[in-house]
Amino acid sequence: MALQQFLFRPGINKEGTSLTAEGGWFDGNLVRFRMGFAEKIGGWEKYLTQSYLGSGRALHPWVNLDGTKLLALGTTYKLYIQEGANYNDITPIRKTTAAGGATFAATNGSSSITVTVSSHGANAGDFVTFSDAVTLGGNITAGVLNQEYQIDQVPTTNTFLIIAKDTNGDTVTANASDTGNGGASTVAVFQINVGLDVFVAGSGWGAGTWGSGTWGSTSALSASNQLRLWSLDNFGEDLIACPRAGGIYYWDKTTTLNNPAVAISSLSGSNLAPTVGLQVLVSDVDRHVIVLGADPISDTGRTSVIDPLLIAFSDQENILDWEPTATNTAGSLRCSAGSEIIGGLRARQETLIWTDAALYSLQFIGPPLTFGLNLINEGVSLIGPNAAINTPAGIFWMDRKGFYNYSGGVQVVPCLVHDYIFNDLNEFQAYQCFATLNKEFNEVGWFYCSGTETVIDRYVTYNYIDQTWAIGQLSRTAWMDEGIFDNPIAAGKDNGTSYLYNHEVGTDADGQPMQNVFIQSGDFDLGDGNDFQFIRKFIPDIKFQNSTTATPKLNVVLKTRNYPGQSLTSDQTTSFDGSTTKIDMRARGRQAVVRFESDDDGSTDDQLGLAFRVGATRLDLLANGKR
Repeated sequence: MALQQFLFRPGINKEGTSLTAEGGWFDGNLVRFRMGFAEKIGGWEKYLTQSYLGSGRALHPWVNLDGTKLLALGTTYKLYIQEGANYNDITPIRKTTAAGGATFAATNGSSSITVTVSSHGANAGDFVTFSDAVTLGGNITAGVLNQEYQIDQVPTTNTFLIIAKDTNGDTVTANASDTGNGGASTVAVFQINVGLDVFVAGSGWGAGTWGSGTWGSTSALSASNQLRLWSLDNFGEDLIACPRAGGIYYWDKTTTLNNPAVAISSLSGSNLAPTVGLQVLVSDVDRHVIVLGADPISDTGRTSVIDPLLIAFSDQENILDWEPTATNTAGSLRCSAGSEIIGGLRARQETLIWTDAALYSLQFIGPPLTFGLNLINEGVSLIGPNAAINTPAGIFWMDRKGFYNYSGGVQVVPCLVHDYIFNDLNEFQAYQCFATLNKEFNEVGWFYCSGTETVIDRYVTYNYIDQTWAIGQLSRTAWMDEGIFDNPIAAGKDNGTSYLYNHEVGTDADGQPMQNVFIQSGDFDLGDGNDFQFIRKFIPDIKFQNSTTATPKLNVVLKTRNYPGQSLTSDQTTSFDGSTTKIDMRARGRQAVVRFESDDDGSTDDQLGLAFRVGATRLDLLANGKR
């Protein structure tokens, strides 16, 4: 008997073949590396039982002056403020009709109601709220009409269709008595147009790299014809928000929680505030509001047309004054490299700004110039507006071809899963990519769409202390780390319904066993690959620390093959627990793979409360010939 120990190197390495990854890990899912060992990631549970509308695309936490924790959530449909147990709808208003500005027409036997509003400007999927309407005479009562609706169809510029519902959300069908038009006092209030949940080719800029190939077309960019992304920041205890390529909005904490955010340009005393932009943020110590991709100032005011390379900033400590004068610090600068600003991120004493061709540093230098704009590196970019993150180890971001770090200078982050990610990345959905930070485990990560997927389905994480990579399959659309709130919080869906989730809570997937958790080694030679080896025994070294189930168990799968070009053969799958001392096996081959996986075949013995960490594996090997 000859026991051989296998203590695999930490991190996933998929850059070569499974055989060249010998001595390390080659594949995994829902596993991280900590202190050099592979372990199952933490679980998650719903942050609130209440759902919200649309896919969550941005999360921003802050604390108001009385210590209340607030959380802003921007989705493809709405803008919310979460406080306590509720999501308060503060989505900006686009249009409000005069009394009598909306009329209704119903058809006997149909739930589809035709609404007439002159030049309504609405798209299918937009939200409109009616008030002061009267009954149409039958089933379509005032109570049915006077509520919020999501527009079903838009046949003309003056009409749209809604599906009648009662206050419980159940469909209501008109009858022969529904002959009225809702009366002469109906008011219709339209929220800003909803954005797309999936990037559609044709919504990009018509110049440069973003207007060619898969990255765009010559159609005009607007907030309603592209993937809906939000930028959110707080100015003191108030919120500033911008849907990409849309307006710049302000929510005042002193108002009620469900008061809509309003355009900064519409506030009393506002002076030449931008009306549209690509992103909004607040600079650190000097507290200027900065709009990336703002509309420039003309002789008659703001042009309302985005300049994709323009950076506009307000007067210091003043969200209202944007006109550059000798007595304030408002102004603007323009990037020279590239054709569009992709995104910006507040960093230590500077703001980093990525165009599609370069990285810039925006630094406060004081009057009269206010800010200095310095080119840091030409030739790097950002794969999506939310693909950069600030960490204790500097700024990390994802480009279209790699990963980078900035701590005063740009450094390439060597990636051992590079080809696995970028050869399978859906570039059409690159703007969906977003960065994450999990400080507790020294992890920075990115979620992305793989293959032909149009919904985020995978993630990659990098431990910036241990310099190890991990991969996995999980669908999330926004993330924020712990800090103001006790746990990382992420936006996701459960059977199509949108929720926020607390992460690193327990060991399970929202009350269900976490599925398809595994870690698989690279191929390792048995006897240097010269001889066939017979594997007779497996001795596990697994720590089930933090498991809450009474008898945690794990599967070990031993796979063998004789040549690298052959497929792996699963010789044996065995379940074991913390009391298992050894597992007898019968496997033969030149090289082998060890895989540890959760026992989740859908049967009643799938385990809640399972956690594990992999130590040193030992196999009992016996020489078994050369053929």
